[in-house]
Amino acid sequence: MNTMRKTWIASAMVLAAVGLFGLTACGPKPVKPEAALDTPEHHYSTGIRLADKDDYDGAMKEFQRAVALDPKFAPGHAGIGLVYGAKGDFKEAFEHIDKAKSLQKSPMVIAQIMKIRVLSIPNLIERKKDWLEDAESEFKDAFKKDAQNPELHYYMGKAYRVAFEFDKAAERFKTVLELNKEFTGEADKEWRLVQKIQRAAPGTKIGKQIALIDKISRADVAALFIEELNIDRLFEKRGKTFDPSFKAPGKPEFQADKIVAMEPATDIATHPLKADIDTVVKLGVRGLEPSPDHKFEPSKPITKAEYAVMLEDIMIRITGDDKLATQFFGQKSLFPDVRPDLYYFNAAMVLSSRGILEADKTTGEFGASQPVSGADALLAIRMFKEALKI
Repeated sequence: MNTMRKTWIASAMVLAAVGLFGLTACGPKPVKPEAALDTPEHHYSTGIRLADKDDYDGAMKEFQRAVALDPKFAPGHAGIGLVYGAKGDFKEAFEHIDKAKSLQKSPMVIAQIMKIRVLSIPNLIERKKDWLEDAESEFKDAFKKDAQNPELHYYMGKAYRVAFEFDKAAERFKTVLELNKEFTGEADKEWRLVQKIQRAAPGTKIGKQIALIDKISRADVAALFIEELNIDRLFEKRGKTFDPSFKAPGKPEFQADKIVAMEPATDIATHPLKADIDTVVKLGVRGLEPSPDHKFEPSKPITKAEYAVMLEDIMIRITGDDKLATQFFGQKSLFPDVRPDLYYFNAAMVLSSRGILEADKTTGEFGASQPVSGADALLAIRMFKEALKI
């Protein structure tokens, strides 16, 4: 009986050990590839390309396939974390990125790069005050493992740019160019943008925010004119006019239109830049007037031609030189794409002659129909100030 009991106990211990081993060894089993390019690396690469085009659902499928083929494939888990971050689920994002970090082996630093990317997402920045410090910590950790990684420097540069740390951003982008490996095209574009912003030197937070916009709107321009150019003060100081006509004292007449009059712009009531728009509308800047049906269209992008007309009007009113409005009438156009009969011809000539707005250095075209970027708009304001010494 004792022998049988010992044998039973021994067997039970073996079975328990086998079961425990099974539990510890079990986990997602890799699926079998179905084609030559059905590899974790290929799906990860495709996922990154889709994510960069904001196709996050497609990217998620690719990253998940990469992990299905190899459950220990760190880049796949990092990619899944990036998608969760882009969709605003930061808890899931960081869990997947941490898993990627536990799986990757030095010198791989993809998990740190992905964490920097997620930390730089605007929705997270609004919630997490110390996001930049966390991003810098990830960068330092990765730098120790792979200092020559261009992707690491590139995304840290973008993080600094989002944080308005333009000098530090320029340094990271320049490093990518010096490494001369991957991301050189992207880094060159970012470096030129940051250099332009540095030259423009925006002095306000809203100016820095608008500097990063590819195509600025009418509302953005209104804010720049008030916040960066201070046209309300300039108009008051240099262009203030008074009505000299005689007004007899007495009881004011009843004017019904003042009671029932509509707001000058009825589509800006809840706009975050309403105060700036209201001020610009009251000042009557040419090109920024509301339409006859009282619409300002704050989100409408502006063109270079429209921006030129606005700056010309401000220049005339600040200097008091009305002759500027017709200075180049009857002259030959300097631009192959601007005819002298176009409404913005004189404005384009006035501003280009003073170095405020530039033509394309290769074609010589003014680019009247092109949208205006925040950086270009700010740089023009900087040159405007220098030209008028204000």
